[in-house]
Amino acid sequence: MIESRRIAHLDMDAFYASVELLRYPELRGKPVVIGGGRNATPEMLPDGTRRFRRLREYAGRGVVTTSTYEARALGVFSAMGTMKAAQLAPDAILLPTDFDSYRHYSRLFKMAVATFTTQIQDRGIDEIYIDLTDVPGESQEIGAAIKQAVHDATGLTCSICIAPNKLLAKIGSELDKPDGLTILTRADVSLRIWPLPARKVNGIGPKASEKLASLGIHTVGDLAGAAPELLQTHFGLRYAMWLTEVAQGIDERPVVVSSEPKSMSRETTFERDLHPRRDRPLLSETFKRLCVRVAEDLQRKGYTGRTVGIKLRFDTFETVTRDLSIPVATSDATTIRHAATECLKRVPLKRPLRLLGVRVSALEGSAGPRIIQPWQPDLFETSLPIDTAAYPAQQRGNKV
Repeated sequence: MIESRRIAHLDMDAFYASVELLRYPELRGKPVVIGGGRNATPEMLPDGTRRFRRLREYAGRGVVTTSTYEARALGVFSAMGTMKAAQLAPDAILLPTDFDSYRHYSRLFKMAVATFTTQIQDRGIDEIYIDLTDVPGESQEIGAAIKQAVHDATGLTCSICIAPNKLLAKIGSELDKPDGLTILTRADVSLRIWPLPARKVNGIGPKASEKLASLGIHTVGDLAGAAPELLQTHFGLRYAMWLTEVAQGIDERPVVVSSEPKSMSRETTFERDLHPRRDRPLLSETFKRLCVRVAEDLQRKGYTGRTVGIKLRFDTFETVTRDLSIPVATSDATTIRHAATECLKRVPLKRPLRLLGVRVSALEGSAGPRIIQPWQPDLFETSLPIDTAAYPAQQRGNKV
């Protein structure tokens, strides 16, 4: 471990939900779930108050985008089916997603952090890594100043951990949420990291966690004390070596301040299965909008692409993809739509669809292969989900 490094992980607290609470402050302290469609928009009453939808009123196949801490206390978490969430917290407030607002506040908090340093690695709409090694001052003071700058810019709180590496910073940012500021050193590994469940380590997924548990390894401390031979027997040499290192808090990965996407895509999962013939107008309009949004993403980021692809998921959950390479790289919506239509012709459309997606890959810059550019405050946006208000379905896109 390189002790001289100071790496921070900043994670916005319940980001989407917190943005909504800025808009609806009367909901503070209540269980709120984000992930409804257009029909979850609050109704303004004649007396000037709002009527909010309750989770028990929901019917569909959507998933929870996020929830407030009060809803999480009732067992409602992101990626949970909304119908299941309604069983756990029927009286929780349901709100629609508003990705334009989330992107706006994401831009604001990242620009606030950029006033301290440009050594920032974007990890998505609500989290970043920051290399503070060359920023003068004590870690506690720097962390507090960053938190204050983020709050001044957005009105929102965040949790920050400053540690010797990305691994510890990522774990540490969860330790004192919400609105936490955590400082970890090498000496804190045994005190604060080892008691945690092994699954808290980013990179130990559900399957690995289950296998570790079957070996009697439940905590990070258990993992630190496990025999290397045991880990190698069950996980292979490379993963076993990685497990041994992370259990000791070792991570030499740098903060990567430049990035290069391989593709850009947009996709939507429908609230109900759409039939290729009976629902053709709706499917056609959705297909057109996906192509337009992918084209807008490409144009905004200065890319063109040579390969256009589609993704279909049928009511049987079978997923089909098709790709087509075109002669000249493009970011034109019409060209993308024509190529994607050719891909569609190669798929028998006989069953109802639950998901539709469009993707452009083999990306180039405006003057040939894209040159990696350093991180800049105006380049944070990734290919984020479409505003659900535009469609009767829950929409989501892939980050690139």
